Amino acid sequence: MKVKELMPLLAAKSLTPGVGEDKDVLCGYTCDLLSWVMANGSEGMAWVTVQTHMNVIAVAVLAEMACVILPENISMEESVLAKAKEEGLCVLSSALSSYEICGRMHGAGVPGKEA
Repeated sequence: MKVKELMPLLAAKSLTPGVGEDKDVLCGYTCDLLSWVMANGSEGMAWVTVQTHMNVIAVAVLAEMACVILPENISMEESVLAKAKEEGLCVLSSALSSYEICGRMHGAGVPGKEA
């Protein structure tokens, strides 16, 4: 599944329009502890988090993630979104809860990260 195909499933809007929407989503993950995500993040991951600071972008880019998904209509500061755009990282925002986002991704066949 591509990020752009994930967007309607999650009723999500891109906060970085046109950036990284053709990337393949290989798995889903939700976590708000950055050190844990650094240890467990992987290429093609769709990461659900409520964190919105610059380190989120750094961790997602380092792991070559497909996108970052912010639940509950959370947004990011423009400076952080500018860095995401510069790095080619798609950031999505959805009105859904983290729980609902992950449930929908799982229901659509997006696997969780393998242990």
